[in-house]
Amino acid sequence: MVVISPTELRAEQKKYLDLAEKEDVVIKRGQKLIHLVVKERTITDEDLRRGITGEELKRRMHKRIDKLFDK
Repeated sequence: MVVISPTELRAEQKKYLDLAEKEDVVIKRGQKLIHLVVKERTITDEDLRRGITGEELKRRMHKRIDKLFDK
C-alpha cells in the first residue's frame, strides 16, 4: 500500500492512477484516508448507444423549463 498526500497526487496524477491498477493507493487528507478504487468498465456499449448528446439534453431541458414558466 502506498500512502500519499493530495499534493503528491496533483503533482504525479498519472503515476498514482496507473499504480492504483496494481496496488492499493491511499490519499491521506487530514485524518481521513481516501482509497483510489479501480473498477472494470461499468458503462456498456448499449449504454453509450442509448445515451444522448449534451445538445439533446439541453434542448429537452429548455422545453421543460419553458413549460414551467408558461402562464
